[in-house]
Amino acid sequence: MRQNRDTLRGPLLGVLTLYSKTLCGNSAYAKTIQLSLRNGRGGLLSDSIPLIFVDAPTLKAEYDAHAPWFDVCQFSAKPGTHCLLPDPESGIKAVLLGRPKSLDTWTLATLATSLPPRTYHLADKFTPEEATKLGLGWHLSQYRFDRYQQKKATDYPQLTRPDNADGDYITAAVAAAFLVRDLVNTPANDMGPAELEAVAQSLADTYGATMRVVTGEALQQQNYPLIYAVGQASDRPPRLIDFTWGDPSHPAITLVGKGVCFDSGGLNVKSFVGMKLMKKDMGGAAHVLGVALMLMKLKIPVYLRVLVAAVENSIAGNANRPLDIVPSRKGTTVEIGNTDAEGRLVLADALWDACEVTPSPTLVVDFATLTGAARVALGTEVPVFFSTDQENAIALQRCSEATDDLMWQLPLHQPYRSFLDSKAADLSNIGSVSQGGAITAALFLQEFVAQDIPWIHIDVMAWNSRSRPGRPEGGAAMGLRAVFELIKGRSLSAKA
Repeated sequence: MRQNRDTLRGPLLGVLTLYSKTLCGNSAYAKTIQLSLRNGRGGLLSDSIPLIFVDAPTLKAEYDAHAPWFDVCQFSAKPGTHCLLPDPESGIKAVLLGRPKSLDTWTLATLATSLPPRTYHLADKFTPEEATKLGLGWHLSQYRFDRYQQKKATDYPQLTRPDNADGDYITAAVAAAFLVRDLVNTPANDMGPAELEAVAQSLADTYGATMRVVTGEALQQQNYPLIYAVGQASDRPPRLIDFTWGDPSHPAITLVGKGVCFDSGGLNVKSFVGMKLMKKDMGGAAHVLGVALMLMKLKIPVYLRVLVAAVENSIAGNANRPLDIVPSRKGTTVEIGNTDAEGRLVLADALWDACEVTPSPTLVVDFATLTGAARVALGTEVPVFFSTDQENAIALQRCSEATDDLMWQLPLHQPYRSFLDSKAADLSNIGSVSQGGAITAALFLQEFVAQDIPWIHIDVMAWNSRSRPGRPEGGAAMGLRAVFELIKGRSLSAKA
């Protein structure tokens, strides 16, 4: 018999302990961040080692005495390379870094895990934006998911907060990204609907949000038939997680997340290859919780609502069958063309719920690991987004580029809407053609968004298939900082 939310598994208690402490600033990780983000140069340790950007002319003009050492190290100040200058007393006198043409979030990322575990500081002057990016990338690089390993990660080098860096933003962005990564990386046996609810409850309790949960048969009674239909075959009851935070007089923003905690495909069962990574199918829920964390931690003036449809798509005698017809919260009937297109079903009920409240939200954003077609279009590393409001789309694109958190817009091409027509119901959950699957999935969701409410749909991989500086293989936060900046910008504009 599976454990309920009151008798959670030991590893999950570790997850919740980590988040409750990290969010409150008391965990070992938070203490490390606080130590390395202390204010100003006055907080530098006496043995702090300078990180110095150099180019080839500077190397020759100012460090020519070390030329033999550079020859041995094959260091020529090429961007992306570094060289440790030895010191007979302390071991390391300085670290020289090849200066890139431009600085971004990932400029220091490799150093954050490759330098000896000492304390470092940036010797150069930077703009506040540059300093914040450099500090952020450093800390994002030091993530490790080792909760299930006996051998834990070793000590990492520390970076004293760069001058002018926004330490509060760095702390919030790192905490949010690590939350997303940990939730996605946690195996499904320890991250089901009840466990996802417990993490949301921990967030709500930390920041004083009000939360309600509709679970199991109550979903039928309270008119969430699609969420119930997808999750009914699992012995881990489906649920809708709903919390609100902030001042109702502030701009109302609603985040909706797909929380399919494991996706077998249902009776249209996935292959071994297709099913292997399906613990990550709750990545959309992880992302909205991450964005919520940043908004609440940084006290952005919004009235926030978060909706997570948390289910497990399992196989049993009461599972959805192909061509079953199920009503939605909106009243629209949906023919199940494929039980493996379940994410859009649970989102449909949650999106319509998001639009029913009065006053209406000024923006609805959903995150979902929805389609392989989006990955075919842009690969695994660039999330796809759709928007009913082009002004929001342009703003989000700019935010993604400014934060080194790239996303790309695809069109809500209305002629493809006819591919979702059903002869037996109001709507089919899959397109009648195999091409354009990301677009038809978005068009399906659009059917459950009120026409007068601005909406952004983000189709995200939530997984790094390879390791890159600051972005290790595994669970990934994609578009997180971009969406935060969009919402922050809207809230400040409204306040002005």
